[in-house]
Amino acid sequence: MKVILIKNVPGVGSTGDMLEVKPGFARNYLIPRKLAIAATVGNVKALDHQKRMVSVRIDQERKEAQDVAGKLVGLSINLARHAGEGDKLFGSVTNRDIADAMAAQGVQVDHRSIKLDEPIKALGVYTISVKLHKDVNAEVKVWVVAAE
Repeated sequence: MKVILIKNVPGVGSTGDMLEVKPGFARNYLIPRKLAIAATVGNVKALDHQKRMVSVRIDQERKEAQDVAGKLVGLSINLARHAGEGDKLFGSVTNRDIADAMAAQGVQVDHRSIKLDEPIKALGVYTISVKLHKDVNAEVKVWVVAAE
């Protein structure tokens, strides 16, 4: 019996796979647990349409991420913080602080996409990686300077 998997099934296949299984396995396990649907002509057409829509959405997201990456090229962010002995900061600079500074310069980036191994705790120049999409990364220079 041909079925289309709706969810990932370990040892069987992943979402969207169309495969041949024994009728009892499909009737008694996959279909009642809503893990698969029968591979009828209508369901196959619906699956193809869904896959096309997903690929269009992914392409659009990638294009938008590349546009944002283009804006980030050459962007330099200055953050003024109070520092003590040895140029150590009182507090730290986090990914949320960097995202807020980017927003002030007109580039909206989700703070979770800014990758910091650990918060910045000293004055200096840092190159920060921003993951905008699974295929699109950008780098931004962050200058942490002493506040007057």
